[in-house]
Amino acid sequence: MTTKAFRIGVVNASSRLDPLRGQAIADWAARLWPAGEVELVMHPSLYEVHGHFGGDDATRAAAFVDCANDPDLDAVWFARGGYGACRIAEAVIPQLNEHARAKRYMGYSDAGTLLAALYKAGIGQVAHGPMAADGSRNDETGLRAVNWLRTGDASSLEGNLASDPRPAVAFNLTILNELVGTAVEPDLSGHVIMLEEVSEALYRVDRMMFHLTGQASIRKCVGIRMGRVSDVTENDPDFGMTAVEIARYWCERSGIAYLGEADIGHDRNNKVVPFGPRRGV
Repeated sequence: MTTKAFRIGVVNASSRLDPLRGQAIADWAARLWPAGEVELVMHPSLYEVHGHFGGDDATRAAAFVDCANDPDLDAVWFARGGYGACRIAEAVIPQLNEHARAKRYMGYSDAGTLLAALYKAGIGQVAHGPMAADGSRNDETGLRAVNWLRTGDASSLEGNLASDPRPAVAFNLTILNELVGTAVEPDLSGHVIMLEEVSEALYRVDRMMFHLTGQASIRKCVGIRMGRVSDVTENDPDFGMTAVEIARYWCERSGIAYLGEADIGHDRNNKVVPFGPRRGV
C-alpha cells in the first residue's frame, strides 16, 4: 500500500529568495525523505523579485492564498523572513477558505505578522518556529519544524510549554512591537508572550520594550519570557544591561510578570511555539 505524502506548501511573504537557497530547500527535503513521504511543494512565485521583495504585494498575497486554500496541501511553511509580510497580512484573511482553516502554518521573524493575523481570525493552527530556509541549513532544525507540521509533535515544542498550560504566543520583538494597535493585532489577554530579537542594539531593545509593555492590550497578558537576543549591534558606550535585564526592568515597571527565559531565537535551536492553548495531537 502506498502511503499518501504529507505535502507542505513553501511560500514567500517577505524578502526576495535566492534561487540557490530555494534549490537547497528542495534538495534537503529530497535527501531526508527519498521515498516521498514528505513533499515540499515550492510555490511558482518563490523567486519573483520586486525591489526588496519576493514579488510585488499582489504576487506575494496571491501565492499565500493559493497555498492556504489548496485542498491538496496539508500545511504551509514560510520560506524565509526579511520584510514584507505586513504589507499583505490584512488583505489575505478575507480570501481564505475552509481548507485554509484546516492547516498548520509555521514561520517566525517577519512571518509573525501573518501568524498574528491568522491567529486573530481563528484560521488554522499557527506556530512560531523554524522556516524552510533554516531546515536546509540544519537537519535537526528542519526536522523539528516538519515533525510539528505533520503531527503536532510535542518533542518539537519550546520546553516551558510542557509545564505551563496557559495559552502562549511567540514573536520577534520588533514585529510584535510594530503590529500592536494595527488591524492584525490579536487579543493576547491571558497569554504568555515569548520574545526574541536579532541584529539590534540593546538600547533599541530597551526602547521597544518600553513601548510594548506600555500598551494596554499587552498589559493584559499573564507574563513575558525573553528568548535569545543575538547578533547584537555594537553601541558606544555599552548599554550596560543584558536583554534579560532589560526585559525584567520593563516588566517590573509595567506590572507584567517576568516568567524567565524562552528557548526561541534566530538560530538553529529555535523551538516551536504553537499559538493559543495546548492542543492534543
